[in-house]
Amino acid sequence: MNKVDYRLNAIIDGSLRPVGKLAALAGIAARNGATIIQYRDKDASTRQMIAEAEAIRAALAGVGVPLLVNDRVDVALAGGADGVHLGRDDMSAETARRLLGPDAIIGLTVKNEADADAAIAAPIDYACIGGVFETLSKKNPDAPVGLDGFRTLRARMRAAKPGLPVGAIAGIDTVRAGEAVRAGASGVAVISAIFRADDIAAATRELRAAVDDAGGRP
Repeated sequence: MNKVDYRLNAIIDGSLRPVGKLAALAGIAARNGATIIQYRDKDASTRQMIAEAEAIRAALAGVGVPLLVNDRVDVALAGGADGVHLGRDDMSAETARRLLGPDAIIGLTVKNEADADAAIAAPIDYACIGGVFETLSKKNPDAPVGLDGFRTLRARMRAAKPGLPVGAIAGIDTVRAGEAVRAGASGVAVISAIFRADDIAAATRELRAAVDDAGGRP
């Protein structure tokens, strides 16, 4: 298992293009406290995604923040990303590990106890529980698990795999970031609270401070 600093996963979504160039947005977040950049794009073509991943990777050069691609192992490979984040309907973590190799970062979404057990058994470097709260950033057929649900799933994974970083996602702002960390999260994954803020750099710094102040850890 690779060491992952999951304190602040800034998710660059394709829907943010009206806000600015995705690579530029990623660079701002990475220079102001994000510890992971995750590129997610449900609408772009494969060719567009590869070009975008390459541009984001170039924007992160020298910063030391890894780039992960959501869902698409092929795009991660072609675009030179550091790894992938996988959902329950994506390629298995075992297959992704075989394709990407031992040094790639692989993360997994956890929504329920079955997902938690799968994460325990999988060759992954982190898991992310969610949605914890309601979110407008993504259509989610599953009801939010809430902080109590988060604690339950986190405890299940911690008992079996104590060193695994586990994040929280969905509806996270600076207040909820601290709540999630105090509930056992290693950190949080965020879209809107960073990239739809008036000042993206300041919003990133505030979220990172909220995670650190609550005891978030690399």
